[in-house]
Amino acid sequence: QVQLVESGGGLVQAGGSLRLSCAASGRSVSSYIMAWFRQAPGKDREFVASISRSGGTTDYADSVKGRFTISRDNAKNTVYLQMNSLEPEDTAAYYCAATGRGGFTFNYQKAYRYWGQGTQVTVSS
Repeated sequence: QVQLVESGGGLVQAGGSLRLSCAASGRSVSSYIMAWFRQAPGKDREFVASISRSGGTTDYADSVKGRFTISRDNAKNTVYLQMNSLEPEDTAAYYCAATGRGGFTFNYQKAYRYWGQGTQVTVSS
């Protein structure tokens, strides 16, 4: 079993950048497909990005393509989400997720078994 802890959230102005980190413990993150989801107040949790075990395959929600980049450092047991050109619509709690399923990436919540507690990102206009 793996435990996930997100960090790096905060308050930023529109157009700014943040980098979120997801630190894994208990088991090597290299065993898992990883993803980021987000949930804005009053809305359902939605997919943001996913990355394969090797990092060679990634997938993004259309709303973040070209602005966000997911990456991983298996040696550091950490997954990242670099967020550039942030918009007020990106305001949400961001969650890291992991799955041991076979495959490369998944863009739906039920695929992921392990979840972090989330980190808040607030983008002011």
